[in-house]
Amino acid sequence: MSMQDKDGHYPMLGIQEFRKGQLAGRDELLFNELHGERHIDKPHKHDFFIIMLFDRGKGIHHIDFTAHPVGDRQVHLLFPGQVHRWNIESVTTGYQLMIGRSLFERFSPYFRFATTNYQHHPVVPLSDAAFTLLHYEFDAIKKELETGDSLYELLDARTAVIAALVSKEAEKVFPDFKVYQSEPRLVRFLQLIDLSFREEKLVSFYARQLHISANYLNILCRKKLHVPATQLIQQRVVLEAKRLLQATGQSVKEIAFELGFVDHAYFSNFFKAQTGITPTAFRLQ
Repeated sequence: MSMQDKDGHYPMLGIQEFRKGQLAGRDELLFNELHGERHIDKPHKHDFFIIMLFDRGKGIHHIDFTAHPVGDRQVHLLFPGQVHRWNIESVTTGYQLMIGRSLFERFSPYFRFATTNYQHHPVVPLSDAAFTLLHYEFDAIKKELETGDSLYELLDARTAVIAALVSKEAEKVFPDFKVYQSEPRLVRFLQLIDLSFREEKLVSFYARQLHISANYLNILCRKKLHVPATQLIQQRVVLEAKRLLQATGQSVKEIAFELGFVDHAYFSNFFKAQTGITPTAFRLQ
């Protein structure tokens, strides 16, 4: 299947484009096995959630422009809208669940931490015990899908168990876990940024939503996360700009407008100040 559109860019892919050739599935949930060499050289993104369970793995998985080594007994998480590509070597074996938005919204509360945490740390190493439990749930989902009259209730329950198990293991590798546990306002701040970064880029807006002053929100971010609040907002804007530049055919002007910039020259200057490179140069990399 070719993912390239007429402009030479790579669009958002829907779950329906992957139904053909899957081992088992229904409208909003597909199961697939990963065996051997796989290459996706051009970055693209999906409008659905993917969770990959690797038994054995070797290669590199690029998620949102960060290279993650593929290894044995790992979970890789890919959230809707994230950009990815990979080069996986022949020794690799694993399992993949593609989960549509409606099902994802039903079980996502069982991920115990903010989505941003998982997006920053999308690869979770597993203990032997955790791998065994997750493998059982993946296999049970496959068998349920293969029955032909699979029950939504069972699939919902099993995906929720998977989210809870992954979160339990992720707790061990999230460096800021204790920070967010002790300061839930920072979790809410990140959630609000994710919802509003296109329209709202001032710390004062988010501080009002959190019922604290902008100065105190800055103090919290500097003390707990060692960055100013403004930087967290800017990082989210830059990440989305990179995704749009790499995985859509929108012009720089269109991307600037989508991200809330009234002037595309100002957007270009902002992007270069944050990344050291112009939007056009980044797209051509």
